[in-house]
Formats: sequence, structure tokens, C-alpha cells
Amino acid sequence: MPRYMTMSALYAPTLKEDPAEAELASHRLLLRAGMIRRTASGVYSYLPLAWRSIKKIERIVREEMDAIGAQEMLTPILSPAELWEESGRWSVYGPELMRVHDRHDRDFALGPTHEETITDLVRGELRSYKQLPVSLYQIQTKFRDERRPRFGLMRGREFIMKDAYSFDANVEGMQASYDAMKGAYARICERVGLKALPVVADSGQIGGDTSVEFMALADAGEAAIVYCDCGYAADEEAAVVQVKAAEGPGGPEVERVHTPGLGAISDVAAFFDVPESACRKSIAIVDGEGRAIVCIIPGDHEFNEIKAAKHFGDFRMMGDEELEDAGLVKGFIGPVGLPEGVALYCDGSLEGSTCWLVGANEADYHLTGVRPGRDFEPIAWLDLVSAKEGDGCPECGLPLHEARGIEVSQVFQLGTKYSESMHATFADEDGQEKPFQMGCYGVGISRTLAAVVEQSNDEHGIVWPVPVAPYEVAVLALSMKDAEVADAARGLSEALAEAGIDVIFDDRDERAGVKFAEADLMGFPYQLVCGKRGIANGVCELKDRATGERSEVALAEAAAMVASLVRERRS
Repeated sequence: MPRYMTMSALYAPTLKEDPAEAELASHRLLLRAGMIRRTASGVYSYLPLAWRSIKKIERIVREEMDAIGAQEMLTPILSPAELWEESGRWSVYGPELMRVHDRHDRDFALGPTHEETITDLVRGELRSYKQLPVSLYQIQTKFRDERRPRFGLMRGREFIMKDAYSFDANVEGMQASYDAMKGAYARICERVGLKALPVVADSGQIGGDTSVEFMALADAGEAAIVYCDCGYAADEEAAVVQVKAAEGPGGPEVERVHTPGLGAISDVAAFFDVPESACRKSIAIVDGEGRAIVCIIPGDHEFNEIKAAKHFGDFRMMGDEELEDAGLVKGFIGPVGLPEGVALYCDGSLEGSTCWLVGANEADYHLTGVRPGRDFEPIAWLDLVSAKEGDGCPECGLPLHEARGIEVSQVFQLGTKYSESMHATFADEDGQEKPFQMGCYGVGISRTLAAVVEQSNDEHGIVWPVPVAPYEVAVLALSMKDAEVADAARGLSEALAEAGIDVIFDDRDERAGVKFAEADLMGFPYQLVCGKRGIANGVCELKDRATGERSEVALAEAAAMVASLVRERRS
């Protein structure tokens, strides 16, 4: 006979007070509802309720992966350093890579992702174009030595991820695999109950030329994103947008203006009574080759370090001593009359503007009326700024909106980044050895759990979407000492379990208020409440956790009715 869980047997140690360390709603509620417990900084145990939801998320992911022909497998968590050295990432990945030594003093990594391992696996096995395409995936614990783990499951040192890798014979095949995976990821977000946007993203340490993140919209999200009503969306660091820089003050000729102590853009804008977009901000850096560089950007935008790294390599911001050594005056740097040996680059959004307000490269002075091409010439016009609300959409030109999001999944086109460096090749139709065209794809399983809670909660607790709820229905017996009430509640639980519903029966000898509060805290989508008065009249109460609506239901019809409601809301 199908089993149901009882609250008296459930291991879910709830907390009455909000944990002091919990900043986000998801962290606070998962702790309070007895679903997770901290083992170490950034390392958590998943208790039975959370684990049931994790397994449901995994089931949805597996169904969508299987639907596009991806094959599940499992690779080792330990990855030898030699593979990472082949790809070039052993030194590039940085301190976030968990590194360990065995007793023979050999180096290994605890995998944060498995591009190297999977490429090594297939390079001796997939030898012909006739064996392609192939997509392989796994669901596995990953590790990342975060400098500052925080926000519970959002940014941990140990986490559960689904990672997938596609191998194709050509770029067209890679694009088809990428599109199939992207479509599957959109369906996963929808099925687990997340409101998510696919946004253009930077590929970061993974590499590759094309990447899209699926961002669950949430006020507490770490990532800032911009999006347009036309459907375009990107994170602020990757978005290429139409920036509207205002013209600066001044006439047709350059004028030197005394601006004592006005080194900040806000102060300069106020002094000249112009918007910050009419000012030009100067950023001084040292690039990966040791060159001193000044970058000029619109005054109302932020310098985008990720974009800059693509142009200037492993750069750093100049310190005060380096500024002095280069002949630059902090707070008053500008493009006119830069010291010898300092290279100049400007943001592309400024290329069409003709009247600039800039630092004079002299303490306490600015210049107005500066004109590009006449008064200075940059080496190049580059994309150097982060997008923000109000910038023009690159696809339709309308003003962009701003939001925050939680990255729950990401898709990458890797091309031959790993197959070339690791010599992973196959024989094409002409017998020529070619490197695989690869893609890689990740879903944060444990992060998805937290993101669902971050989006779906209220002042009383979690509000689980049915597809990922640990239990779909809670049956509450308000008095276990009353045999009729207890028997009715037990009968409902048995009937629901028989109908294939995940049901939990609150059989505890607790006050009604405690049972109501914990059912709400744990977020079960439906509650069937059995009380003495209702049972005497042949009815029980049905509560929809998402809407708060309550209604009386005939006891004889309750199980069938609720089972039908659950099935309608399942994915």
C-alpha cells in the first residue's frame, strides 16, 4: 500500500526565530523550516524535506535532458592536475579551484565543472564524424573555494549541479546542440515554477564566445540585469547598449577652468550645473603587459572590468604611487596632453560627441570645449562600460529596464577552446583530423531550490510550487484525541497516497495553531484540515497555500478533489 509520511516521524527541526546569519528569505526560511543545516562556512546538509524537493528538481532536469537526447553518466569528482594544465586552467582558474594532494604528492582538483575530464574521456573514443553529435550530462556535487560564502545555498563552497557537454563535427551542429539545450533550460525554469529571463552573459572562466544565463528575477539577486520589452535581456557586465552621453559645457575652443578640490564626477557636474552624463570619467590602469593606460568613459556610467579584461588582459587599477610615477594627477586626469608613455582609449559611446568636459591633467583644473580628433586622438574606441537602466536597447533602441536576478543555469558555446588545447579530434568525411566543436551547459540544482524559495514565499513561510514541493498535501488533524477526527484525517491521507499524491499527515498531539503555522512555514501547496465540528457535519476545510483561499469540502469527495487539483498543477 502506498505510504504517507507523518509529522511525528518527520525529521524537520524547525526554528521559531529567524537565524541571525540569514540575510536572504530563502536562507532564513530553509533554515527555519528544518530543511537545511550549516555544516561549515558555505557547506550545508540537506534534510529530508529539502532533499525531496532536490530530487524533484533533478527529475525535471532528467526528463528535459532525455527529451533532447542527452545521455546521463557520472565522472569522478577528483580531477588530476595534468588535465587542467593541458587546458591552461590550472593557473588561470585561481584560488576558487579546490586543490588537493594525495599521499604521493600528486595534485588534483575537486571539480567545480568538468570540461577537462569529459574532453579527456571522449577524445580516445569518439573517432569519427559518424559518431557525432553526442551530448553527455551528469548531476553531481561540485566544489568552489569561495572567498566569502554567503546567502545559504546561493553562494556555497559545495553545491549540486547538472553539467552537460556536447560534441559536434561543425559549427552548425554546435549551434543546433546549443539551441536544443537552451530550449530545455527554458522549460526547466518554467516547470520548477521560476520566473526567469534568458540573458546575454559573459562566459567567464569557462571560456567560449557565446553564453546565455537564465536569471530568476528576485530583488535579492546578486546579478544586475537589463532587459527590454522587445525581449532582449543581458547582465549589466555583458550588455552592449546604446549609451546616450550628453555634450559638455563650453564653446568652440578649449577653456581651462579652476575647479579646486573637485575630483569627483558628482562634484564636477554640480559645479558646472550639468548632468553627470555631460562629464567624462577617466580610469587609469596598468594592462597585462605593464602599459600605463587611461580609459575615458561617460561620467554617469561604471567602468566594466570584465569587458576591459578582454581588451587589456590581466590589468589592475593604478595606485596612488603609480599615478604619480606615470605623471597623472588623481581626480583630474583627462585625454588632452597625457604624459608620454600613457596610452589612451575611449568608450565607443562617446565617439560621436564633440564637446567634452574633462580633467586638465593638472591639479584643481578641468577643461571645457574639448573636441576629439582636434585636441586628442585615442588609440581605439572600445566598449568599456556597464549597462544601466535607461540605456538604449541594442536591438530596438527603446530604454532598458533594470532588475536583479539569481543565475540558476547557463549555456555556453565553447567552440574548440578545449578540444584544440587537449588535442581532442575526430576524422571528418575526408579523413582529416578536426577538433570537436563543443558546448557546455550547467544547471545549479541546489541554487534552483533556493531561487524557488526566494521567489515563492510570504510572511508566513515558503509557498512551494506543486512540481517541486516536498509534499503536495498536508492533512491536519486538529485533535488526535478525538477518534473520529483522527480516523477521518488518516483516511484522507491513505486515499491521497493511494491516488499517487505526496501527502504528509500531521498526527502530532500539538495545538492547532502550531500545526497551522508549521504547515504554512513548510509551504505545502494544499492543506486539508480535519476538525471536530467539520467532521461531525461531514466536511473538512481545504486551504490553497498560494492564494490563502479556504473552502469547505465534503469529506467523501475531498481526496479525489485535491488529487485532481494537484495533478493539474504538476508539470
